[in-house]
Amino acid sequence: MVFVGLMVLFKFIQLVILSRLEYLTKHTTTDIDDIFIRIVGSIRPKFYGFLALYIATRVLILPLWADSTLVIALLVFAIYQVVHAFGIFIDYVGDKKLKNENGGDDDSGSHTAVEIIKTISQIGLWTIGILLILSNLGIEVTSLIAGLGIGGIAIAFALQAVLGDLFSSFTIYFDKPFKVGDFIVVGDLAGTVERVGIKTTRLRALQGEEVIISNSDLTGSRIHNYKRMDKRRILFSFGVVYETPVSKLKEIPSIVENVFKAVENAALDRAHFKSLGDFSLNFEIVYHVLSDDYGEYMDIQQRVNTALLEAFETENIAFAFPTQTVYVAKT
Repeated sequence: MVFVGLMVLFKFIQLVILSRLEYLTKHTTTDIDDIFIRIVGSIRPKFYGFLALYIATRVLILPLWADSTLVIALLVFAIYQVVHAFGIFIDYVGDKKLKNENGGDDDSGSHTAVEIIKTISQIGLWTIGILLILSNLGIEVTSLIAGLGIGGIAIAFALQAVLGDLFSSFTIYFDKPFKVGDFIVVGDLAGTVERVGIKTTRLRALQGEEVIISNSDLTGSRIHNYKRMDKRRILFSFGVVYETPVSKLKEIPSIVENVFKAVENAALDRAHFKSLGDFSLNFEIVYHVLSDDYGEYMDIQQRVNTALLEAFETENIAFAFPTQTVYVAKT
């Protein structure tokens, strides 16, 4: 009777707590209370059945072996429930972080890193739980822990390269120098990030081929991330012939300024008569493209070049090209 009464009582308490939590969930904006609902709901009848059986048998005089068996069984179920509850919380934290950082986008790199962290955390929790169970069974776990530590060191040395790439993937996830979809340049390699894995990152090069780079090489290199440019700074120069009158030379910066006034998404920074070259009078132009798109930058540069050719043709200003004048002395 005591066992049945306790079973009914525990089930009733679980239902009341779940009902109360569900009521609170409907009146709150946060989803943290959903985790408590999942944790309370994950408590199975086997657990509080053993708890009810253990409490009910306290009024009885049992053999030592039977009493020890009940204690061990209750301990195993209690540790299982605690580890399972922490596992649910770890899953929630990982999924929440993934959702907040990616805004619902499918980022395979972040997803892979989160899954690895969740798996390692679960393994750590279950390892601790098993050690607690063994310790309560009277087994000496100190030597076991020492053996695991030595074995772990040996495995770490054997898998040094793999573990280096694994931890580099964590570095990429937490530091976020790039994400899937970014266009990056690493040394002489350039491409769009398609996937960030446990060991390697895959890029799609401009020529179309797939480039695979180890994560440790990436974290040890200088990475240029062009996707994160708010604007693009462009510097280019041109030269005009030495026969150009000084009055025309003084007008060239104004001509360049007028050209940029008619070009959208481009802002002129400066235009200067820079130097006296070997065969030309050199001008240097700096402007900003108000976009990170490379194709748009090329369209703007094309419009600027065409407009300069038209303006200089109107003003009778000739662009210079490599020439050489030879003077022959009469003897």
